[in-house]
Amino acid sequence: MNTMDASLRTLARVFRRESHRVLDSERTTIQGADGMLMVLQLAMAEVNKKEYGDFGVALSEALAVWKYFLLEKLQLSPNDISPPQSYDLIRKEYDCFLKRTNTLDLIDVFVMFKELRMNEEPEEPMTALQMFQFLISDVKLSEKESVLVCPATPSNKADILTPQIKRVVRRVFCSYLALFVNSKNDLALAYTLDNPSRSLGHMAFTDLRHAARNSSSSLFLTVTSFIRAIQLGGKGYAPPESHPLRRHVKGLSEFLSFVDQCQEILGETPSPREAGFKVVSSIRAALAKGRSNGDPVYRAADDTARELKEQIGQICTAQAQLPVGTGISPARPRAYAINHSTAYGGRETVKVLMTLLDEEALAPPCRNKAELLSEDHAALNGSAGACLLALYKSPEAPTGSSPKPLRNRICSQQENVKSKVIRPTIRSQFACTYKDADLPLNRVLDFPSTSQLPTCVHPAPKQNITVSASVDYKFGSTEMDNRLAVHVDPETTNSSPEGQSALGKHSGNSWNGAGGKRTQPAQLQKATGTSKRKLANRECVELGRDENQPPQKRPPAKAPIGGPEKKNSKAASRKLLAGQGKLTSFFRL
Repeated sequence: MNTMDASLRTLARVFRRESHRVLDSERTTIQGADGMLMVLQLAMAEVNKKEYGDFGVALSEALAVWKYFLLEKLQLSPNDISPPQSYDLIRKEYDCFLKRTNTLDLIDVFVMFKELRMNEEPEEPMTALQMFQFLISDVKLSEKESVLVCPATPSNKADILTPQIKRVVRRVFCSYLALFVNSKNDLALAYTLDNPSRSLGHMAFTDLRHAARNSSSSLFLTVTSFIRAIQLGGKGYAPPESHPLRRHVKGLSEFLSFVDQCQEILGETPSPREAGFKVVSSIRAALAKGRSNGDPVYRAADDTARELKEQIGQICTAQAQLPVGTGISPARPRAYAINHSTAYGGRETVKVLMTLLDEEALAPPCRNKAELLSEDHAALNGSAGACLLALYKSPEAPTGSSPKPLRNRICSQQENVKSKVIRPTIRSQFACTYKDADLPLNRVLDFPSTSQLPTCVHPAPKQNITVSASVDYKFGSTEMDNRLAVHVDPETTNSSPEGQSALGKHSGNSWNGAGGKRTQPAQLQKATGTSKRKLANRECVELGRDENQPPQKRPPAKAPIGGPEKKNSKAASRKLLAGQGKLTSFFRL
């Protein structure tokens, strides 16, 4: 252990022992160097959203603000660095996030040491400049100490990916432990909500953040209150169906069930060592579930679980060797005590986990800041996830104004330019009275583009059709003689020009008027396919009568006076039944 590590451990030990003098909660956790940079990035993105409407921040801008932030908070004079734009808002947002999540950073612990130290502790274990050098992690030093890695090959490709995956897996392990100790830690919940996969992706986390903001509570408390209200609230107290978290009930229930299971182990296992081992094994089993032995995540979970168990064992051994009467009292009757002075079970285990998390916060920061800020924590669940900044960014609602791909825009423009053919519509029963207008050629012909339109158009000659009708009515008969004669110009009927419809006009009819012969309605219907109703409509048109008016009544036929024609009448041609004549004459009288 070098001098820097010993100094940092002294800071954390004194802070953890005397934090009850300055803090309202004993479960306050410490953000390490990596956590500080992530929180600062989120604060900058939130300020950019308020100022410019875009929740995002460039990597170069984040690193520049990070350096100025460390110098300003450690009260070192940043002479050669100008203050970033909207730095006061960024610092305020950063402090609000730490206060809301019940966390502190290493600089806060360093500043509190002078107030919390006792006479036996050294006056200043490390200077502000040393703390700055530790947090900034000089890039030149990392380049010298970096180990050359051979290029990726099929044999060692999995081994090269293991360090990055192992770092992500270890962060998920520690986030679970931090959530068990400090339920207000929203950053820990962001890492554990969908690891392992529970179908709680970007949309679920966004809905949870909005619900927590509306209720002014932490993310974990929002999940707990929502699921408990569904399970125990009944019909009168359950959340409505329109609640945005209703879509994620299954995943949130699985997450809360796993947390309850681990907290039950902490509360019911008296031995801190055994309880810590069981909790770490539960997290390992959840992450490795459904994976093979050769999977990188499976191996990283095994290695991380083994390392954490060894670390927990060392902490338990060190606390057992401490003299009795020093350190934190296991039964402090204060309102801010662990478990709120309501239960003793699990208190010792929580103290061990807090010491483990403090040592994790004192770990050296990640040298590659770009890899840290763009790390994909959701890759452990087998889906394409996103970094922490993208996870906190709300998904954009579809507005319909987003640009379409170039190919789709070209196709849609061609469809607008391309002429469309008008399909023949269904005509009514009075279509014979309509007069068809000649359609323009560009509405009839279908051309792929305007460049292929014909330059010269020769319309087909029209047929000269003369229709003559002569109608004779005989009032003494039940039949109506219709004489219809159609005279077609032979010059126009000898040849049919190309492109002209063989059936002629839509409203025209074909009648056989050759030789002036009369065509019977049945023969006319069979020849032309025209119904009787349409033939009757044509008769109305030829007679000049409106088709919508009811037909005129025929005058009653006068019975002929005597003569042999009486036998031709319908009354005379009918055969009477036996006795019908006498009965008819009786009623006439």
